[in-house]
Amino acid sequence: MARFNGFGGGGMNMQQMMKQAQKMQEQMAKAQEELEETEVEGSAGGGLVTVTMNGKKKMSAVSIDPEAVDLDDLEMLEDLIVAAYNDAFGKAEELEKQLVPFQI
Repeated sequence: MARFNGFGGGGMNMQQMMKQAQKMQEQMAKAQEELEETEVEGSAGGGLVTVTMNGKKKMSAVSIDPEAVDLDDLEMLEDLIVAAYNDAFGKAEELEKQLVPFQI
């Protein structure tokens, strides 16, 4: 006669599962904290515009070189800001993939 031994007859008991879940939760909290504390920079126009954000994608700074400011061509400056932001965002995404091994 077959005996039911926990979840699917596997070798992991409930206490082991709870310990594993707690460990994963601690790792996730540590990764989230590191994302919040780590800054990445994105730039455009050869560094004329730089955007700084943390790993949680919260922008903290924008730096614009005066050479990038042409009152007759503000559209170019706007494009540089968008490009720098997108560059920083992509780096923050990569950082998140490195620090958070799984997504819930």
